[in-house]
Amino acid sequence: MKKFLSLLVLLVGLSSCEEDIQFNTPAVQGLKDNELWKATEYKAILGGGGSLIIEATNGFETVVLRTASSTPGMSFQLGENESNKATYSLDADGISFEYQTGTDLGDGLIEISDNPDETDITRGFISGTFRFNALDESGEVVNFQNGFFYKVPIQIAP
Repeated sequence: MKKFLSLLVLLVGLSSCEEDIQFNTPAVQGLKDNELWKATEYKAILGGGGSLIIEATNGFETVVLRTASSTPGMSFQLGENESNKATYSLDADGISFEYQTGTDLGDGLIEISDNPDETDITRGFISGTFRFNALDESGEVVNFQNGFFYKVPIQIAP
């Protein structure tokens, strides 16, 4: 009986050991003012001339990254023009804020990965990194660092 009880305890113990692994693919996230910011919905839109727009939201906060090209391996400086820019907006409880980079406004960098396992336009996904300092109309700054977008699904603009 002792052997049966020992075997039963061992089986119960082994059967309760399970790995609950969750993968975060695709994903858009970064550190917003040194706090983790993570999107729950995201998409990439290819526009005319190969431009790229990545939209990511968590329901009330939205990050939009715009680049003049979607070419893998390219880097885009922010704060120099309107073709390459980042915006962050917050809309909750009737309160709205919008921060952006643009011509002589803010700074940052968006880089598109050239790893074919991460970015493949023909197969419909794109990956890369971003960081930016964006300003609102009163000059307040929001900072994003260590940001990345990974295998975000691509749509073609209408």
